[in-house]
Formats: sequence, structure tokens, C-alpha cells
Amino acid sequence: MTRLMRDPHFPYLPRDFIETRHGLIFAVVSYQPQDEKVGCFLRYIFEGNIWEKVDTEKANTLLKQSYPQYCYQSKQFEASFHAVSVSDIIKHYRPEERLRSVLQHEPTDEIEQKLHKLIPILVRCGVNCNLLGLTGSMLINQQRKNSDIDLVVYGREAFLQTRQAVQKALAESIINKLSIALMEDNYNRRAGELSFDEFSWHENRKFNKAAIDGTKFDIGMVCLANELEHDYQQYQKQGIHTVKTKVVDDHKAFDFPALYVVDDELTPEVVSFTHTYVGQARVGEIIEVSGTVERNVATGKCRLIVGSSREAEGEYIKVCK
Repeated sequence: MTRLMRDPHFPYLPRDFIETRHGLIFAVVSYQPQDEKVGCFLRYIFEGNIWEKVDTEKANTLLKQSYPQYCYQSKQFEASFHAVSVSDIIKHYRPEERLRSVLQHEPTDEIEQKLHKLIPILVRCGVNCNLLGLTGSMLINQQRKNSDIDLVVYGREAFLQTRQAVQKALAESIINKLSIALMEDNYNRRAGELSFDEFSWHENRKFNKAAIDGTKFDIGMVCLANELEHDYQQYQKQGIHTVKTKVVDDHKAFDFPALYVVDDELTPEVVSFTHTYVGQARVGEIIEVSGTVERNVATGKCRLIVGSSREAEGEYIKVCK
């Protein structure tokens, strides 16, 4: 049965976590090295004998003040994020290993009990468990009673099968769609530009989130090595642009970053670095997009970026219904 194979020279993948000797845990965000470092974003700091989750503002402030070596400005993308030298990493948390470990032992809390119930449901509906992983707070065993279950699926084909399994399990009422309360919590965390009704409509048709016994779970895709097309081009930001256009190719809609090929002469590609807009639109749909135009320095071609900053203020993708 197919298993995930990591590159032995650079084994870091998005949704992995890495821990440094300074008591910092970062979430990996890049498939490829950034100036021979691991592209990532600070998620947890060790304070008072516990791991405390930090938001974007606190993460950036802490690193600027105390660990400026982890602040990274990408010349390629004209964007700021974090990057850690491999030599600084004392522990590499791998989602597929963590999932196997949790499933091999008796559950230690309510969230693990629900995970033990969820995985067999997905497997019965056609999912290859060997291409699943566990990320988020559960990856570092820091889940709480109200934590979500964050699953990783490796590969586009496996991800499609998992979405179909979620849809099947929902239709059979084995699992449930998000309650209004869970959807509102999801909406408030995203802090996006859409209204709650717009957000809910888009989310409910993606089949990448649902609930089991009142706990939200979601699935996120990480591409396999043979599915990646590394972009080594350099881009320059050109300003804000809003357009209504038709989606002509959506096969990378659930990638990270998500890619939509659209029928627009100025910006024929829409790229989302914000998870809110992953899987947002389908082939043939008319979408309204607001984002930042980026120009390829070498070719002069432009693309439209949604998520040029982590919060993506003023930037969105929505289907024109």
C-alpha cells in the first residue's frame, strides 16, 4: 500500500512542526528551502512549563525583539515570514508518525477517543490511512477539550478520496456538518472579508471540514514530490486589483498555495496563500477576486495574490452566485 516518502536531503513538508533549542515551535509552510533554511511560521512558545499558542502579531513581535535570526524577508516573493536553520532544529514533528503513534495506543483524552472513532470511518469510506497525518495541537500533544482534529492528507488523489469519504459519511449521517456554533468559531478565527453567510456557503461545499461528536475536524492537503512544480521566479508587487472572471482550471484549488487559472488577460492566475480561500471555486464558475498583483521579474507576466499578508486584509475570493 502506498506510503509517504520524504526527501532525505530536505525532509520538511508543510504542516510539519519544528522545535528549536530556544523553546519555540514553528509550523513549516514551504516545500523547498529558503536560502538553505526551513520556511515556517512561529506557532508555540514554551512559557511557564506549558506550550502557549501565539498569534501572528505576538509571533512577529517576539522574534523581532528576541530572535531576529528567524525573521525572514523573501526576495523571491517580496514577503515576510519566518525561517529556521536546520542546525537550530532539535525536534522534527512529522504528522504521519504522530497519527500512527496515537492510533497504536489507548486514547488518553476525549479528543483522542474521537480520533480513534473518526479514522476507521474514513478508512471504511475508501481512505488510505498510510497517507494521513495529524497536525495542529495534537501533533505536539497539546490538545485541549475544545481543540480541533487537524488531519493532513498526502497527495492530490488521496485528498480527493478523503473529501469523497467525508461527503459519503455526511450523507450517511455517520459524521455531521459543522453546527452554526462551530461554523461561527471557524469564521471568527479566519477573520476574512466575506460575510458569515458567504463564508458558510463556500465552506459547506468543500467537504474538507465536518464534526464528529461535536468536535470539528478538517483535512488539509500536502502535495507529493512528483506533484510539485517549484517556482524559483522572482516577483514584484504592483498594487491592489479587483476583477470578476471565470475559472478555467481548478485542479490545484486545494494545494497550498491554492492556484486557479482564470479567464483574465492581466492576471490569468489567482494564487491564494490564505487557507480560507483554498478550494473556494470550481471550473466554470464566475468569481470576484481582490488581491495584490505580482509581476514576474523575468517574464513580465502577472498573477493575482490573495494572502499577500497573513491576515489578507481586503483580499478575498468569492463565487458570484
